[in-house]
Amino acid sequence: MLPPHDDAGFHILFVCTGNLCRSPLAERLARAALARCPRVRTASAGTHAAPGLPMAESARRVLVRLGGDPAGFASRPLTPELVAGADLVLTATARHRAEVVALHPPAATRAFTVVEFGALAEAVPAGAVAAHDDPVRRARALVAEARALRGLVRVDRPDVPDPYRRSRWAHRAAGRLIARSLAAPLRLLTHPSVS
Repeated sequence: MLPPHDDAGFHILFVCTGNLCRSPLAERLARAALARCPRVRTASAGTHAAPGLPMAESARRVLVRLGGDPAGFASRPLTPELVAGADLVLTATARHRAEVVALHPPAATRAFTVVEFGALAEAVPAGAVAAHDDPVRRARALVAEARALRGLVRVDRPDVPDPYRRSRWAHRAAGRLIARSLAAPLRLLTHPSVS
């Protein structure tokens, strides 16, 4: 059963360590894909982020290549309030997920690694999400379906390796993995009849 407060919108929070590479890349890719769903909003933060820093240059290049817009991005630290306000938290690694849940234990039911959530979304029957015509209701249904599949879908490597201060290839590999992992959930949210 979906919560009755759908008019409040749906908030997706992406989390990594410094909020310079992985989480901003995921945030801005999702934002671009969800541009026609203004009530589904994206943000990002870092478990050890300094506030106000720009996206790492290599990550910015990868983001632009993948179709996202880095304009106006500034890093910010993860807080319990950010976690509490998120309807879905997607983290770069299982360790980040544990840190999210430590800050706000009720988030355990709506926090996943981005790779895990992508694998779970692949297994969600499209009809379970397509039954809802509103993007916010689709998003809530997708999270409920993914939660129900947790433990039933095997995810061997749930983490996105940290490319910070590594090669352009490492940044590209991280970007491709994030984009691949977001493809199924974003497809279900924006084109729910497509399986």
